[in-house]
Amino acid sequence: MAAAAGEERKKTACVTGGNGYIASALIKMLLEKGYAVKTTVRNPDDMAKNSHLKDLQALGPLEVFRADLEEEGSFDEAVAGCDYAFLVAAPVNLQSENAERELVEPAVRGTLNVMRSCVKAGTVKRVVLTSSMASVMVRPDLLAGDGHVLDEESWSDVDFLKTVTNPAHWAYPVSKVLLEKAASRFAQEHGLSLVTVCPVITVGAAPAPKARTTSVPLALSLLSGDAEQFGMLRAMEMMSGTVPLVHVEDLCRAELFLAEAAAAAGRYICCSLNTTILELARFLTDKYPQYAVKTNLLTGELPEKPRVCLSSAKLLKEGFEYKYKTLDGMYDDMIHYGKALGILPNYSKI
Repeated sequence: MAAAAGEERKKTACVTGGNGYIASALIKMLLEKGYAVKTTVRNPDDMAKNSHLKDLQALGPLEVFRADLEEEGSFDEAVAGCDYAFLVAAPVNLQSENAERELVEPAVRGTLNVMRSCVKAGTVKRVVLTSSMASVMVRPDLLAGDGHVLDEESWSDVDFLKTVTNPAHWAYPVSKVLLEKAASRFAQEHGLSLVTVCPVITVGAAPAPKARTTSVPLALSLLSGDAEQFGMLRAMEMMSGTVPLVHVEDLCRAELFLAEAAAAAGRYICCSLNTTILELARFLTDKYPQYAVKTNLLTGELPEKPRVCLSSAKLLKEGFEYKYKTLDGMYDDMIHYGKALGILPNYSKI
């Protein structure tokens, strides 16, 4: 829609996967910052997944488009006319029988499909790709010793990952490594300005009404008693040597900061705190006694301090500041969100 005479045109952003946890929080922030937003979902008529988008339309101009990562060209309309494109949608089929075909290959293809639409649009000043710490920190050399500091030069070891027998454990990090590298090559070949954000375990509330395949149930597992989710958290700490956290608001702020910062380039780790399961358990015990941390889960040897640190030094050096730097600030809205999602019982605060 053309701006009226004397009225400045709103900057427009496309956010893929608008019914997702991170994408929904990003859409909300962009609207609050005065952006016009176009988002994509696979089925706009599925109100169980998309009802929050209708609510977000009260904040500003938000258009919802149907698009599928597997359909080339299906993002053309959503990206057309946009100043920025935030690639957040990704396949998360962790139970697939053929992980290579059902998760890894679709992740790479889907990323490139959206980037082709960005090239066609001709208006996109920057593409911001949301990847994951999974592309950074799964390396055999981290299993021994401590004091490791990982920055953007660190890549998960694909060959090592493929020696792991359970596809649910290797396919996701492999997909992130391969899609990042494919996106970087594509951007160079087609003259697209690309930055990649590698968020860690993301906590905090978001507009999305479902968050089952996100880090939310993982981060609440000590309170919910969900043994499967806690097992994933424990495996992550054993493999990586840390429990790295970032609040979803800080992640969205970082993505917008990197979209708008002219000099931004390459990868950025987004992590405001490195902690451990033991430190997390002690904090939750003190702060939320009504939930009674499930200490029966804390078996075996658990590290007191992180052996590995994921560093956000590159992001901080470019002028970004985290709002949430301690556990104390990170979990307040997360508890309310956990209740709303049905992950936590709805106790009144003691």
